[in-house]
Amino acid sequence: MMGAAHRNQVMAARGRRRALLVALVLTAGGLHAGTALSAPAPSSAFVRVNQVGYPAAASKRAYLMASTAETGAAFTVRNASGQAVLSAPVGADLGSWSSAYSHVYPLDFDAIATTGSYTISVSGPVPATSPSFRVDSGANVYAEPLANALSFYQTERDGPDFIPNALRTAPGHLNDQNAMTYLTPSVNPSGRFSGDLTPLGARIDGSGGWWDAGDYIKGVQTLGYTTDLLLAGVRDFPGQMGAGAPTSDFTAEARFGTDWLLRMWDDTTRTFHYQVGIGTGNGSTVGDHDIWRLPQADDTFGGTDPLYRYIRNRPVFRAGPAGSLISPNLAGRSAAAFGLCFQVFKTTDPAFANRCLLAGQHIFDLADTAPKGKLTTYIPFSFYPETEWRSDLELGATELYFAVAGGGLPAGTPHTDPRFYLQQAAHWANAYITGPDDAADTLNLYDVSGLAHYDLHRAIGHAGNPADLEVTQAALLADMKKALDGALAQAATDPFGFGFPWATWDTTSHGAGLSVMASEYNELSGTNAYAGLSGRWLDNILGANAWGSSFIIGDGSTFPHCPHHQVANLVGSLDGTPPVLKGAAVEGPNGTLYRGFQTGMRNCLPDDSDPFAQFNSRAKFRDDIESFSTVEPAVDLTATSPLAFARQAAGLL
Repeated sequence: MMGAAHRNQVMAARGRRRALLVALVLTAGGLHAGTALSAPAPSSAFVRVNQVGYPAAASKRAYLMASTAETGAAFTVRNASGQAVLSAPVGADLGSWSSAYSHVYPLDFDAIATTGSYTISVSGPVPATSPSFRVDSGANVYAEPLANALSFYQTERDGPDFIPNALRTAPGHLNDQNAMTYLTPSVNPSGRFSGDLTPLGARIDGSGGWWDAGDYIKGVQTLGYTTDLLLAGVRDFPGQMGAGAPTSDFTAEARFGTDWLLRMWDDTTRTFHYQVGIGTGNGSTVGDHDIWRLPQADDTFGGTDPLYRYIRNRPVFRAGPAGSLISPNLAGRSAAAFGLCFQVFKTTDPAFANRCLLAGQHIFDLADTAPKGKLTTYIPFSFYPETEWRSDLELGATELYFAVAGGGLPAGTPHTDPRFYLQQAAHWANAYITGPDDAADTLNLYDVSGLAHYDLHRAIGHAGNPADLEVTQAALLADMKKALDGALAQAATDPFGFGFPWATWDTTSHGAGLSVMASEYNELSGTNAYAGLSGRWLDNILGANAWGSSFIIGDGSTFPHCPHHQVANLVGSLDGTPPVLKGAAVEGPNGTLYRGFQTGMRNCLPDDSDPFAQFNSRAKFRDDIESFSTVEPAVDLTATSPLAFARQAAGLL
């Protein structure tokens, strides 16, 4: 794992990608620290649980967080009738969370396996009672969170194929169907450019896809990664995320993302486009982050006023001239999506699958394998400053291997020998393992080795474990273990056992990604080396944390009510009652709270109250429309959660 100081520096830079930052800075006149922490009531205590529930077969832990010592206190688990079904002493003190809450104790109740609703009460110097939670099969516990995650992506749809619901009543950005392409401008770190954009004269259909986050920009960097994870879930967990899932079939949604990726690639001319929309404008044009509105307003926003020309007619940015090399991060994750597309749709829609495979192979062949300077991600690069690209190529080659190995290839397929891609995948896996970013991160947008290693391990087995590859199954497992052991070392410093620092960016996404990796490792190794951790790291982001909040909207009894998201803010409720942006994973706790009100926002905290402030330490959480650093959702942040839920539902704990 990377050092804490370096991690925080990198994550702070990554956080600048999130929508509306520049607008908030301009509106607020600068970035401001959060409000002063309110002191807790004297001698207060709280029981924190996974509010979604616990699979009956899983290990089960809650936490008692107290302002005073409760050594020797007992806890009782009661069923819905109030009957005590388990009593036991609290565990050994796990350490201090903050100056206000200097004691955290584990409450282990693995023995509870009977389906039902429960609460935990603590009797001791300071009594406390938990919210109710469920114990059930993994399939039943995570059925609603999976359905909620699907709902989030359906709500996040752009273009004519939107899905009407309580939050969405009209399509947005229909003008994207005939969008002008532009050269990438020179911009400063906030995205501001001088003069005007330079049109290329060619128009493409850039419609569809999901909005990236709380803004309406779309980019291959985030949508490609998201599509990879959704397609992998559909392929590997058909009963949880595919055609066999009664309420959470992601097949159509995964195809929706793939459709948009195909639109951004002209296979005839070999031209790659990577972004629709621009975040920040300048003195003569308004950008996406400068206004707060619903997406359906954009096609006619401002009438004919030229100031809003790039709101009405959004620019599409070309990565380079036809046939030019493609940044390896974008090439790898796009090739992976198209390889997965062929695997998933080969039988049900062979024409679509064939388009995907040809596009994926052509893009992979154009990957820039010796990039210089900054990778191509978004405009500006500081929104998504990825540096790790080898795992993207590993993932792309692995999924193309599975596609080609399955046979039924279309005419004109450039590479028909699956060993070509297996060797490429092994090469890039070895390059990652011996490279500068090895195990410095865990599965998330910026490092996909947690999925790439898993699939490559399976590919090597599928190929009969050839001896001439640059990496072995054992080496892949060892590298996954290295990352997980780094997470364990981090967990040992946190009384709640979270494997990622709370006081940084993307905590929710990393928690779900860690859950996936722990489950994958146990599956591949045939051991229980990380038994319980896949569930425990999910517990952390679903309520078993200092704030007692789930960080996924609609999952659990306490969750963000005021996400930094335009549609949710303008159309949804402000108190957690329907309609809410169900299934959206927000940033989560962070080391810094940002403030700044923008015209048009509906303020959920008009009195500037902050019920979570008393639980803050170095890590802070604020449920407030202005706090994009803690409550802005995004498609990439959410992508690891359905995969984590599916693994739990399938019993891969």
